[in-house]
Amino acid sequence: MNLFKGRISYFSKASSIIILFFIFLIWEVYVTLGQVPQYILPAPTNVISTLFADWPILFPAMLNTLEIALIGFILASSGGIFIALLMSYSRSVQNTLLPLAIVLQVTPIVAIAPIIIIYVDSTYIALMICVWLVAFFPILTNTLFGLNTVNPELTDLFRLYRASKIRTLLHLKIPNSIPSVIAGLKVSAGLSLIGAIVAEFAAGAGGSSSGLAFRILEAGYRLNISRMFACLLLLAIIGILFHKLIEIAAQKILWRYN
Repeated sequence: MNLFKGRISYFSKASSIIILFFIFLIWEVYVTLGQVPQYILPAPTNVISTLFADWPILFPAMLNTLEIALIGFILASSGGIFIALLMSYSRSVQNTLLPLAIVLQVTPIVAIAPIIIIYVDSTYIALMICVWLVAFFPILTNTLFGLNTVNPELTDLFRLYRASKIRTLLHLKIPNSIPSVIAGLKVSAGLSLIGAIVAEFAAGAGGSSSGLAFRILEAGYRLNISRMFACLLLLAIIGILFHKLIEIAAQKILWRYN
């Protein structure tokens, strides 16, 4: 059975790579045979060559964006889990804070980011706040869902033994919420990268601290479309690695949980 599952997993990964290969092949052939100008649609080979040629410029920008996304994700994770624990412990806290969290979630970050950048002196902190706002809500709601969906029979058992709220939270609710927390972390990992890019777009900060979003804007102003695609390729790679990192950590945590 394990061998059969392993073959299915291998076939799925191989099929994804083959599909991507054919997409890039059709793209290359279309640009080459159609003689499409590079400033309209660059060929994949041109995008890759631009990526290597502009690596000294794009690599620091990638590190800056990754730093903002990673730190914002860590802060959002810790903050979301902590506030969910408070909400689960006290119903009045949940009724007070949850509507505020919903208001922040339904308000587009594109509308909030310029306001935050205006009123916060440090651009770095403003970007971090934007990432936190985007990545915070999925962790909060998933953690709160896991904490509040405990088996009623187990809850009655803890009441029978007169367990305190703290003991019930530590020994029943938190272990029960681990799968939901991991699901929220996977969603927030991608949202933190989106939040970092949107915030950088709104800030438009250049210099040594500029991220990939600024390089995309700069390339667009200069009609350097190949560099724009190279930045998008880097963002895709970062997103995949970010998600895989969370997935590997989640597997280890779930293994210990089970």
